[in-house]
Amino acid sequence: MKHHINGVHHVSVSVPDIDTARRFYIELLGADEVFTGEWEPGNAWIDAIVGIEDSAAKSFMARLKNIYVEVFEYVSPKSPPQDPARPVSHNGYTHIAFQVDDIQAVHDRMVEAGLTFNTAPDMSVITTDENGNKTGAAATYGRDFFGNLFEIMEIHPNEDIPAL
Repeated sequence: MKHHINGVHHVSVSVPDIDTARRFYIELLGADEVFTGEWEPGNAWIDAIVGIEDSAAKSFMARLKNIYVEVFEYVSPKSPPQDPARPVSHNGYTHIAFQVDDIQAVHDRMVEAGLTFNTAPDMSVITTDENGNKTGAAATYGRDFFGNLFEIMEIHPNEDIPAL
């Protein structure tokens, strides 16, 4: 029997400060906040799902066109500090990639907000013909306010890399 996956509904990230995370996802990425919630310790149903006894958290969910990002700030148990420079080569989920219309503008806005990138986007790989049609793809990795790795990508439909 074949089981059908409809698609990826959301990715989730745990952060030390939900208000700072909201600034990244809502203000800088332009996501729509579609849900907020929280739970107190002793919620057996949620404890069973997350596999943590006496958990408590605040959360919000943000919509970015074709995917949701669920953000948690755990109040209990408190999370140990994360390595803000965790290498992408470590096993596990490494980054989330956001396809954008104008990578240079998004990059500049994020740098102005204090985020860091491994490198500026290489705009020489995107070309425009005499009819205004663009080809190519540009990408770069950056870190959010907590050190989580993300990628911004500008991909044009006729590029080998699939676009959304």
